[in-house]
Amino acid sequence: MGGVRGWVFIMLNIKTFEVNPLQENCYVVSDDTKECMIVDCGAFYPQEIQAITNYILENNLKPVVCALTHGHFDHIFGVRAICDRYAIKPIISQKDEELYKNFSDQIRMFMQADVDFTMPEIGGFVKDNDIVHFGNQEFRVIETPGHTRGGVFFYNEKEKVAFSGDTLFKGSIGRTDFPGGSMFQIIQSLRMVTQLPDDVKVYPGHGPQTTIGYELASNPYLDR
Repeated sequence: MGGVRGWVFIMLNIKTFEVNPLQENCYVVSDDTKECMIVDCGAFYPQEIQAITNYILENNLKPVVCALTHGHFDHIFGVRAICDRYAIKPIISQKDEELYKNFSDQIRMFMQADVDFTMPEIGGFVKDNDIVHFGNQEFRVIETPGHTRGGVFFYNEKEKVAFSGDTLFKGSIGRTDFPGGSMFQIIQSLRMVTQLPDDVKVYPGHGPQTTIGYELASNPYLDR
């Protein structure tokens, strides 16, 4: 993953942290400027937060973006710890604002537990074709409703990298039977993202990375 700008080699570094009981993927994405974007910080246990912050410290990184592909609890567990530590605020689709703010209700519904926890203030809402910047990088927002109303991809055209949240997995797709889910919408979203080049690397919310081309060839839910 990289490109040439003049005579300077630009490398996009992606570090994956598999976190929380649902084995969610949190990503720390950085380049040679040392600025970084944290995608879907679902870190739950203190040692998971510590591992992320240790990586940031050891690599002399500066978090400037906390990006959320959607508002489900397993993708936002660690947002407060990260945002408080680095004085940043999360960005998310406005269509998932209610889901994000109702974190405690989600825990009650999915984990049968009561928690007294409030999420940090949202720093901004993203919508289709918005550009998220950090360092020398530009990630375009692609709205991908279906798993939730406000699901999005973050896509870097130059580096051919996309963060898909729970819309697309290797060999599968996100569930649509949760509140706000829609099989019709997720199929429409998938048809749209399959227009991306085959060699785009996809980093999903759970499981291993894949590519658009691999999914088109093997995933029964995709066609172009």
